[in-house]
Amino acid sequence: MEKKPSDAAIRAWTRLTRAEQSAMGLIEQLLKAAKLPPLVWYDVLLEVERAGAAGLRPFELEDAMLLAQYNLSRLLSRIEEAGYIERQHCEDDGRGQIITITDAGKAMRRKIWAVYSTAIEAAVGQHLSDEQANTLSELLERIAVRRPKERSPR
Repeated sequence: MEKKPSDAAIRAWTRLTRAEQSAMGLIEQLLKAAKLPPLVWYDVLLEVERAGAAGLRPFELEDAMLLAQYNLSRLLSRIEEAGYIERQHCEDDGRGQIITITDAGKAMRRKIWAVYSTAIEAAVGQHLSDEQANTLSELLERIAVRRPKERSPR
């Protein structure tokens, strides 16, 4: 017989879900008001910028962001069309691609961060002391276990 969640665990789950929806809603609302792309674009641009000149393979980005390949492919096309990333052929794999960030992509990531960081402060920072935020972060880390996805050979 499987163990059922306690009332406390259910309450924590509900509040965690509501807090996430509230915070993400605020962030997306502020980005839209500033006429900026959605937050997922920031995540892509940040991961690709962190990779440096070597860039990232799409599957590496997929793993880092925990997105399904078909969602990532469409997202990358939109970001590329906006001029924020470039795709180049991978010399090691004739069918593969390397994604790199453009100067315009770096500038856009900084613009999004200006709004995003303000939203983080509004959603979390103004409600918690640094000590409380650290405690919350530690508690969330306990349940935010990332399990590597099973990869088929490519």
